[in-house]
Amino acid sequence: MRHFVYFSSTAATSGKALSDGNLMKAGRIDIAIHSLIQGVFLSHGFRKDVTFHFIFYGMPDPPKHIEITVKDELDISKKDVGNLIKKILYKYKPGEKTEVFPGCFIEKKSLLNMVEELLGKGIGCFILDKDGESIRSAKIPEDCCFILGDHDGLPKKEMKRFKKSITPVSVGPKMYFASQTVAVVNNELDYRGI
Repeated sequence: MRHFVYFSSTAATSGKALSDGNLMKAGRIDIAIHSLIQGVFLSHGFRKDVTFHFIFYGMPDPPKHIEITVKDELDISKKDVGNLIKKILYKYKPGEKTEVFPGCFIEKKSLLNMVEELLGKGIGCFILDKDGESIRSAKIPEDCCFILGDHDGLPKKEMKRFKKSITPVSVGPKMYFASQTVAVVNNELDYRGI
């Protein structure tokens, strides 16, 4: 199973913030939407081997962890991803991990706790970093996770901590959009048959 952990320090943590349709004012949720599309959508289908995690630290109630794995019962299209995220945020219940739609969960969980949970399950984690080892030469296990940030990147404190125990990998010498990075990682893993 592939995992992507997308972090945003500004993405809204309530459905109400997404209600007016201005995704840029809601903490650049537009970047999150494009990243999810590149993570789980295929032409005429979906990646059922990907779990996409959003960690949102924006106002009014951070942190929020949204987990999405596409299931046959999930009715989803590219044009409705913003609404899906909004509905998931509206269904948050304090103190529990809630399944809002098939394969779609929400809970309060920090970036550090999310990554520690994945590592605890034996999932090989990698930070997407322009200065990291080339993804083309990195040893990547079948159960893997790639951690990336929005336009502001990952928090410096967590980044410093992660670099001690998690391999930084690079998708190339240039700085790409978060969504492009997800597409490149998926392509590399597809070529490897992971």
